[in-house]
Amino acid sequence: MDAGRNTLIFSLSRRRKPVPSTGVCPYTSGDPARTAPDPAPPVAPPPLADRQQAERFVRQFHDEQPGAGDVDSRVRQVLAEIDRTGTYEHSPGELAFGARVAWRNAARCIGRLYWRSLVVRDLRHVATADDIAAECFEHLRMAGNGGRIRPVISVFAPDRPGRPAPRIVNDQLVRYAGHRDDDGGRCGDPRSASLTEQARDLGWKREEAPFQVLPLMVRERPGERPAWYELPDGSVHEVPLSHPEHAWFAELGLRWYAVPAISDMTLEIGGVRYPAAPFNGWYMGTEIGARNLADADRYDLLPVVADRLGLDRSTERTLWRDRALVELNLAVLHSFQEAGVTMADHHTESRRFLRHIAQESRHGRATPADWSWIVPPVSGAATPVFHRYYDPVDPSLRPAFLART
Repeated sequence: MDAGRNTLIFSLSRRRKPVPSTGVCPYTSGDPARTAPDPAPPVAPPPLADRQQAERFVRQFHDEQPGAGDVDSRVRQVLAEIDRTGTYEHSPGELAFGARVAWRNAARCIGRLYWRSLVVRDLRHVATADDIAAECFEHLRMAGNGGRIRPVISVFAPDRPGRPAPRIVNDQLVRYAGHRDDDGGRCGDPRSASLTEQARDLGWKREEAPFQVLPLMVRERPGERPAWYELPDGSVHEVPLSHPEHAWFAELGLRWYAVPAISDMTLEIGGVRYPAAPFNGWYMGTEIGARNLADADRYDLLPVVADRLGLDRSTERTLWRDRALVELNLAVLHSFQEAGVTMADHHTESRRFLRHIAQESRHGRATPADWSWIVPPVSGAATPVFHRYYDPVDPSLRPAFLART
C-alpha cells in the first residue's frame, strides 16, 4: 500500500493527494542548497487511557470473539488497571483483534477484504532502538516471503502516561532517498528529501543514485537524536522494471521495492496508542505506476516514457500523458509478475472491495470509505468502485491507524 500507506493495499499511506511538506511528504519548494534537517517534533506526554474507549473495545472484542470468556469480568479488570496505573495491557488476543479491526476500519484502503489475514507480531517487550531496527528488518523478510507478499504488522511498546514509547522516524521501512543539489537539481525521490536530510545530518552518506535505499531511523526517547541503521542484505526485495513489448524500457534502469511497510502511523486500540507499529500489505500497480513514478513531484517519468514511445508532446490534446501512463503501469504489472512478486491490478482490486462491502453488510457492519482514495488514479470510471456512494467516514471510529503526533 505509496502513501503510499497497499492491499493488501494499505492505501491509507498517502497515495492520492499531495499534502504540505512535513518530512514525510513530497518536497516541492524551498532553498535548493542543503539545509538543516527538520527538528524532532515535540511529543506531548501521553494521556491516561480513556475508560470509555477501553470498555467499548473490550465489549466489541468479546462480541466478535464468542469464546473470549466473561466480558464483564474483563471490563472490571481493565477499568481497575486504568484507575491504578493510568493505562492497561491488552491480551495477545485483544492486540491481534484490535490490529486487524484497525485495518478493517481504514476508510482510505481498497484492500480490506483481507483484514482477517493480517499477521500480528506482538513485540511490546522490545524497547531499544537496536532491537526495534532488528525486528523491522525481520518484518521485511517475513512480509517479503520470497515474493509471495503477506500482510504483517509489528506492534512495539505503547505510550504510557508520562512515558512516550520509541518512534520510527521513516514514513515507510523502505524508502528511496531524495537528494537536492546546490544548482537546484534533484536525484531520487523528492518526497524523501527531508528524511534524506535528517539521515545525512546523522552521518549517513549519499550516493548519486536515483534508487538509493534510505537507512532506518529510530528515536528511542523524545528529544534524542535518532539512531540510524543501513538495511541489511536480504531485507529489501527490489523488482527491476521492464516492458512486455518495448525492450528499451529496461534501459531506463527503473526499479521499485516489493514491500510497502508504513511506519509513521499510530495504532490506537481501546484508548491505548502504539506509535511504532509498522504494517504492510502488497502493492496495487497504480501506486507505483501512476503515482510514485509518474507524479510531477515524484520521479516525473511520463515525459521520458512519452519521448521513448515517440509520442507528440506539443499539445495536451494528443493525450500523450494518458498513453505514457498506461504503458508505465503495464510495465509495473508485467515486471512484478515476471519476478514472482505479489501485486494487484486496480480492476481486480476494485471488484474485491465490493465483495468486502457485501461481506461486512452480512455481518451488520458499515464500510466507511473515502471515495477520493478508493477510486484508482488510472481509469477510475472503468472500475466498479467509481459508480457508487459509500458509508460516511467516522473520524472517531476505533480501533484505527492515526496520523502520528
